[in-house]
Amino acid sequence: MKSKTMELHKKKAPIKVSCGVITLSDRFSNDKEGEEKDLSGKYLKEELAKKYDLNSYTIIPDEIDTLKNTIEEMIDSGVEVIITTGGTGLESRDITIETIEPLFEKEIKGFGEIFRAISYEELGAGSLLSRATAGIYRKAMIFALPGSPDAVKTGLGIIIDELGHLKKHARK
Repeated sequence: MKSKTMELHKKKAPIKVSCGVITLSDRFSNDKEGEEKDLSGKYLKEELAKKYDLNSYTIIPDEIDTLKNTIEEMIDSGVEVIITTGGTGLESRDITIETIEPLFEKEIKGFGEIFRAISYEELGAGSLLSRATAGIYRKAMIFALPGSPDAVKTGLGIIIDELGHLKKHARK
């Protein structure tokens, strides 16, 4: 059920959104053909570019300082929405969540909740492995997605039509 008020509110949202994609992958970051093999990053780039401005894309290793620096550089260059893929699991090298959550000035709790609810319907209890999250840092939105292409499709499907609306509120 759609809210008429929300639909009217969304019509006043900005259309132009500057996006950046960060793939965290030790394997792909050290591979000359990493960009070709990065199916999740490729999907994000292609889908975001259909509706918004894709201003930045990079593949980095699972390293805390590298992730923090990359986020800072993207925001400094005007990126308003950063979507990361990879590094959200439970393994020791999965550092995305531990790195970005302390940066959040505000958490967008509903994103992770909706993501896991949809994942549970598709995967069952395997969805417990997902720690997808989102928040606002320096007026930019950061969405952290798992590395699998199916998870990226699920996560982007939740937010792609709302990015302008979310930007409007995050920038106030």
